[in-house]
Amino acid sequence: MTSPTNSFHIETFTPAEQDVLSRHFSNIDKPVFAIHSLPEVVKGALFARYSRSPKSVRRLFLDEFAEDADTGTGAITDDTNNGDPVGMERAQSLYDRVFTQYGDDSVAQLGGAHLAVEQASNILTKVLEWGRLASYLEQSTRYIFYDQHLGGRYRFHVPSELDRTPERDRYVRELNELFDVYSRIVAKLVSYYEKLYPQAEGDSAFVWKATIRARACDDARGLLPAATTSNVGIFASGQAYEALLLRMAAHPLEEVRWYGDQMLFELRTVIPSFMKRVDVPDRGGTWARYFADIAKAMTDIGQTITDAPGGTHTVQLIHWDPEGERRVAASALYPYVNMPDADLRALVDDMPESRIDEIFAAYVGDRTNRRHKPGRGLEETFYRFDVLCDYGIFRDLQRHRMLTLDWQPLTPANGYVIPESVIDIGAESAWRTAMDRMAVLHDELAVSATPNVAQYVVPFAYRVRFYMNFNAREAFHMLELRTQRGGHPDYRAVCQEMHRQIRDVAGHRRIADAMTFIDPNDYALGRLETERRAAGKRAALGIEDPSA
Repeated sequence: MTSPTNSFHIETFTPAEQDVLSRHFSNIDKPVFAIHSLPEVVKGALFARYSRSPKSVRRLFLDEFAEDADTGTGAITDDTNNGDPVGMERAQSLYDRVFTQYGDDSVAQLGGAHLAVEQASNILTKVLEWGRLASYLEQSTRYIFYDQHLGGRYRFHVPSELDRTPERDRYVRELNELFDVYSRIVAKLVSYYEKLYPQAEGDSAFVWKATIRARACDDARGLLPAATTSNVGIFASGQAYEALLLRMAAHPLEEVRWYGDQMLFELRTVIPSFMKRVDVPDRGGTWARYFADIAKAMTDIGQTITDAPGGTHTVQLIHWDPEGERRVAASALYPYVNMPDADLRALVDDMPESRIDEIFAAYVGDRTNRRHKPGRGLEETFYRFDVLCDYGIFRDLQRHRMLTLDWQPLTPANGYVIPESVIDIGAESAWRTAMDRMAVLHDELAVSATPNVAQYVVPFAYRVRFYMNFNAREAFHMLELRTQRGGHPDYRAVCQEMHRQIRDVAGHRRIADAMTFIDPNDYALGRLETERRAAGKRAALGIEDPSA
């Protein structure tokens, strides 16, 4: 592509200035560049000031941030731990001035940090992953056997609320026995699937065993309690972390509040200026109390409403716009015409169905990849689903945070699922006994401790009710992704049913038909093709399969 050399101004700098800029900017003569080797607080401050200055960002850096070409950048290098702690103080002081002068919220969006949160219960991981504007990577239950000990014990959280109570010893004993059952059943499932699906010619031992392990873990994970610990990696902006920490400070569980305190301490070692408001009494403290007060008030109201768990549907579409496809057609046309929105909508309302078909065909285009998605016109219509499925599947679907999702407390009230493979290996009685024991323990802890603490002992096999509200564009992403062959068969079934109801219940045939990468089939070893493709890529790169 030809460079538009005459379309932008090339700023000039002195040799000394060029030397300073070259340390922190990927180039000094183009309109597109990266900024590097600066603390996150300085990057955030620089962009915040940039939004309110007529200067270029390079000139702004030189004039207001570098102080001078000879010594200025020495105050804001990345190497503050081993080099210049005074420099970090100067950088923070500079940032604080911008933070105060130019708007704290907008500044806090412009710097971030990577954070690892390990040995977090599955109750805590859902709190961590609530925020939309952050990136998360969580340890998967389908690739790890939870029959191994960590530090001499199974990997589950013991809530500090039970310390110095008679219930603690029973809690630990019952969960140890639950993990014992898991260990026996997952081993039997591995043998079962190895015999049912022998290694195919051409598949390496690694590919075959990884596929078998995923299927066995998928089936056995229903025995894992919500107390099961996991590791979560997070990358987020200062603003996203602040919102997360405020929610954690207001949470009723001590685990969540403790982890929030630890996260705040660690974040202050890398982005301290972003974290100043979190525990200030009249700022973060007030916000946390606000969240806690709302939770208490709503809990009090909820307790006055008689529970009626009833309803056995797995997926139910409960709200949609019958005219949604015409609303999408109007929004799709909007950027390509010159007329008021109301007039355009009226025009589309009068169009024949064949004309709406034509608009949809043009707007969807020729999708050769599921990542090829139509534009924001599809955000015009929404679907609200009420879902009842096991907690393990909820954990998978809850990751789609850009949509609107909320859930009810995890209890044994909605019953549990049992995989057919568990029945086939003769472990149905052990499974049901384990579920029943955990239900009894839950109910007793709900009285002797709190309902929140009691959630820890509920296994993943128990059903939880939640709603998902998403627009048609989000439906493309989630439903096409979660019906792919390598996915867990149970969440594939949930998303296949959502797709069917969009077409048959809402009557949005055009939208449903445009989701051409929905896979409606069932597979015995769905993960096998994924593992084969990964093996093929490794072979192409000359990388040997890891040892199985």
